[in-house]
Amino acid sequence: MPGILVSPRDNFDDAYRKFKRQCDRNLIVTEARARQHFEKPAETRKKEKIANRKKILKKLYMLRRYESRL
Repeated sequence: MPGILVSPRDNFDDAYRKFKRQCDRNLIVTEARARQHFEKPAETRKKEKIANRKKILKKLYMLRRYESRL
């Protein structure tokens, strides 16, 4: 859990910015949004499969684009 130490000379905006940055680094907000609704394991696998396919197609596209330049 992120936490920050605030000295009396620090203002609220700086402290809030530091706290927000720590939350982003620890992926707290994204994990909370993901856990907001239960997702079946089959749906999770399906999304991963689609993401992997997109990644492969993108690599193929970039490779073909690079080869066509030669």
